[in-house]
Amino acid sequence: MLKKTHFLWILTLPILGGVYFFASKSSKDTSPIQLKAKDSAIVNFGGDIYAKHCASCHGVNLEGQPDWKVRNSDGKLPAPPHDKTGHTWHHSDRVLFKLTKYGLASFAGEDYQSNMPAYESILSDEEIIAVLSYIKSRWSLGVQGKHDQINKKYNSQERN
Repeated sequence: MLKKTHFLWILTLPILGGVYFFASKSSKDTSPIQLKAKDSAIVNFGGDIYAKHCASCHGVNLEGQPDWKVRNSDGKLPAPPHDKTGHTWHHSDRVLFKLTKYGLASFAGEDYQSNMPAYESILSDEEIIAVLSYIKSRWSLGVQGKHDQINKKYNSQERN
């Protein structure tokens, strides 16, 4: 018998696949996106923005909300962690940027419900990159290296 969390993951996988497909094929934002986790000025700027706009849901230490893989009574998933225990680092810079700027519904469909707003009218592109750079800077060097490999693979697929 499937546990409730396993069943929800099975339902979530097609959404994540759709997110990847649409994020990679979208014509919006075709300029290069590169996080700057080693640039202390950008990381510090991103940390301030993260504290103001993200930490209340995703946690001061990027830990996310409890039971983030299980939908709440309102049908929405809690905020996931952005540390190594979450899935943030599994996505390319461009996908993370688009998810943050346009929101999950822009990829998973207008009916997809999430508490996370699209930040397109809240943060500038530079601020979004700074926040994501801050998040990446908090990962271990090993996780950052894995994320760099994901970017290389994603970028080479985009050129083809």
